[in-house]
Amino acid sequence: MSEQDPQHPPSGNRPPEQPAGQPHPPWAPPHQQPQQPWGISPQWGSPQPGPYQPGPYQPGPYQPGPYQPGAHQPYGPPQQWSSGPNIAGPNPAAPYPAYMAPPKPGVVPLRPLMFGEIMDGAFQTVRRNPKAMLGAGLLAQALGAVIASVLPLVAPASDASAEAWVGNLGPSEMTSIFGALVGGFLVVGVVSLFIALVMQGAMVVPVARSILNRRTGFRQMWLLARGRAWALVRLAGLGVAAVLLGIALIVLATVGLANSMGTGSLVIVLPLFLAFVAALIWVSVKLTVAPAAIVVEDVGALDGIRRSWAVTRGNWWRVLGIVLAVSLLIGIISQIVLIPVTLLAALLTAVASPQDLASQSTALQVVGVVVMAVVSAAVGAVAFAFQTSVMALLYMDLRMRNEGLDIALLRLLESGNDDGGIPGRGVPVYGPGRYSAGPPTMPG
Repeated sequence: MSEQDPQHPPSGNRPPEQPAGQPHPPWAPPHQQPQQPWGISPQWGSPQPGPYQPGPYQPGPYQPGPYQPGAHQPYGPPQQWSSGPNIAGPNPAAPYPAYMAPPKPGVVPLRPLMFGEIMDGAFQTVRRNPKAMLGAGLLAQALGAVIASVLPLVAPASDASAEAWVGNLGPSEMTSIFGALVGGFLVVGVVSLFIALVMQGAMVVPVARSILNRRTGFRQMWLLARGRAWALVRLAGLGVAAVLLGIALIVLATVGLANSMGTGSLVIVLPLFLAFVAALIWVSVKLTVAPAAIVVEDVGALDGIRRSWAVTRGNWWRVLGIVLAVSLLIGIISQIVLIPVTLLAALLTAVASPQDLASQSTALQVVGVVVMAVVSAAVGAVAFAFQTSVMALLYMDLRMRNEGLDIALLRLLESGNDDGGIPGRGVPVYGPGRYSAGPPTMPG
């Protein structure tokens, strides 16, 4: 009988028998196995029926091969990922995946924000939603622009005529005119405050939608914010009433102390006045994001005050610093734009009417007032839109820090649902300042 190659056993259903005297390896499978329903022929071809019996185990010599890094790892070598949209590919030198920045679908990344990111996000919001932001800003500045353009026309033409006009007035007439001016400015200030607060609340809508890269038109902004208009008006009324009450108390205390103590009352009145100013600034900072809370969370005026009070807890100095920095920046840029326009209007008036004719002077004065009103309204609209965007992003940042709003926005972004609403509305509030008895449903 010729020897058979152990690597190629003969055809058939039974392998060659184990040679006599050869020890059976302990790791080799036993020869006797339960019978299988069918067997597979070792030769190429179709399966052959019959029981399956394994062949003898033939150990061979060990031959080590070249070392390959990462071959022992079941999932392959570690991957190196970049923070951008492209993947850098495998990098065996990096033991762990690199840091991946949070996504930035819109104007700001979905994480607690820094000061520069808030400023850039506010600018990007105004640029991406010009109709909504600048339109609302023009409405908020319209009343002030009209008053600023009317007052120079009704004022006396020169200082001499103003002195003569004042000299012809009696004490009672001067008192009545002064009271009328103070009352008029007070009414204008209150109306302007109401309009500004309503516009500030409405302009939160495009800011919140821009965080998820959703553009908003002027009509859509009003449709989403009109349900909270009366709540914003009540908020403005509460603010005006509180300020007027504080001023009235200070005036009454000053008059009472002056009648009883004379000039010595300044020792008490001055610290009292400074304490009132400090308290007014402190409360104003605590209520900075109340309009945004009213619109985004769909709550009333008192609940908006409580929510603003809660989310600013522990961040008072940060909010004050951002508000002061933005106000200073807006004031500087506004003056840089308005001062050259004012000087140019005065220069044109002096060149065009050197003889100071009455008709030419009046016409040029009207033209200059109109130009100044238009430029002031445009600058004021841009400044108001930018400042309102900063306040809205500051509110979103405080909720990301204190309540995990960024996680809810990430879930909404991953779901891909865009119902045309306000992102962040309906997100449950955990911690102090909760306004509802039961938790709203999580979007997405």
